[in-house]
Amino acid sequence: MELQLFDHTKQVDDQAKHLVVDLLTFASEQLNLKKDTQMSVTFVDNNEIQTINRTYRHKDMPTDVISFAINDQGQNEDFPAHLLEEMDLPLDLGDIFISIDKTKQQAEQYGHSFNRELGFLAIHGFLHLNGYDHIEKEEEREMFALQKQILNDYGLQRETNN
Repeated sequence: MELQLFDHTKQVDDQAKHLVVDLLTFASEQLNLKKDTQMSVTFVDNNEIQTINRTYRHKDMPTDVISFAINDQGQNEDFPAHLLEEMDLPLDLGDIFISIDKTKQQAEQYGHSFNRELGFLAIHGFLHLNGYDHIEKEEEREMFALQKQILNDYGLQRETNN
C-alpha cells in the first residue's frame, strides 16, 4: 500500500502516524487489495473539516472523518475497466480527512485511547473508499462487522471502562 500522510494540525506524533500506516496496510491485505494501491490520509482540525463538510456535503458542521473515493467521483468512467487492469496501473482509492479535534473529543467521550479512536476513524474512512456504506441497515451491519473484525484482528479492540 502506498499511503501518503499529511498533518495540517502538526499535532499527530510519529507513533500515531505509524499506527495509521500500519493499520491501513493491514486492512488492505485483509481486503486483498493490490500491493500498489494508493491513497492519502490528511489530519485536520475542526475548522478545516467543517469547511470540507460544508463545501462537499452541504453540512455546515465539523465531523470526525470524511472520505472521497476516486470511484465515487466518476473518474475513469469513460475508460474501460479491463484496459486499466491490462495496463497494470496502481489502484488509487482516494482521500481520507480525519479531524484530530474530533478524534480527541470522541476518545474521551467513549473512554478509550486517542490511538484507538484514530484507528477506528481511519478504518471507517478506508472502508468507505472501498465501497462500503452504512445508509441501509444491511449495509451498516456488513460495514460495521468488517470494521470491528479488522480492528480486533489488528489488536485494536474497543476499550471498556470496567
